[in-house]
Order: sequence, then structure tokens, then C-alpha cells
Amino acid sequence: MLKKLLLTFTVLILPFISEVSAQDAKFPIIKNYGGIFEIPNSVNPNADQQYKIVVDLKTLQRDKSSINPGLNNVARMINLHALGGVKPEDLKVSVAIHGGATDVTLTDEAYQKRYEMDNPNIPLLTELKEAGVELYVCGQSLIARQYAFDEIHEHITFGLSMLTVVTTHVHDGYVPLVFD
Repeated sequence: MLKKLLLTFTVLILPFISEVSAQDAKFPIIKNYGGIFEIPNSVNPNADQQYKIVVDLKTLQRDKSSINPGLNNVARMINLHALGGVKPEDLKVSVAIHGGATDVTLTDEAYQKRYEMDNPNIPLLTELKEAGVELYVCGQSLIARQYAFDEIHEHITFGLSMLTVVTTHVHDGYVPLVFD
């Protein structure tokens, strides 16, 4: 009985698993970050609908030499919607950066001063901005962390707070997501 079950698994399931796991990552909009994979017979976004998403990004980046995982997840979310057939013009994304993620918004010079290296997040921020993503930093987090306003990268817009950026976008019909 166990042999028959194992044979059935090998014949029916294993080819599907190897087909999915052998794929190369796809990067339909954000070309260098947020790689995603096609999943056969999966639920996809509605390609005929407009999506408006505001992300509450507070993910702490423990390894200061790598990109912030929450910021990379924003790229993944955009690429997943594109893979699902949503046109770029039908995907509106805003990101409210605060808390432990605040340092992703620093210029290379400011990052260098704190961590003795360039900010690895700037190329990803640049690609997100070029894809039409609105990037905000919480002004309250800047003050709490003692970052000067002139230390913030040019792609970033100042928000009074993460709270006001998110509530304003929700009022405008955006769906909120939280990336811890």
C-alpha cells in the first residue's frame, strides 16, 4: 500500500512540483527586484480592474548592506499584479515608510555617515519611482530618529506622519496593506 501511494505521488505530483520550482523568476515591471513565479491554475488579480494600494512599510532592515525585505515585497506585489494581467496604468501604489524602515529613505551620504556604506535601497527606490510608485516618509519617524530633512533621498516625499498618509489614501479608495 505504501509503495503504491509513493508511486502515485511520484507520477502525479512530482512533475508538477519540479515544473514550478524549475522556473526562472519573472520581473515584468520592476526589472531588478521583486522576482516572482507563475503558478499554474492559481487565482489571479482581475486584469480589468484598477488597483489602488497604500503600503504601511515599517520592516526593519537588520542587514544594512542588503535591501529592505519589505521594500522588495512592494516590488514583488507590483510584479505579481503585472504577471496576473493588470496593466501598469491600472495599478496605483503608494508606500508610507516609517519606524524601522525609515533609514531606507536616506541619501548615500547620510547612510554612509551612519553605516559606512552607500544605501543599497536607492536603486530599488529609483525603479519603484520610475514605475509610478509614490514614496512617502513619516515626518514623525524622521524627527524621532534624529534624521535631518536634507538627508532624505530626492525620490521621497515628506508625510506629516505615516498615519496621515495612510488615512488620506484610504479615504481616496486605496486598500491598506501592512508590511512588517
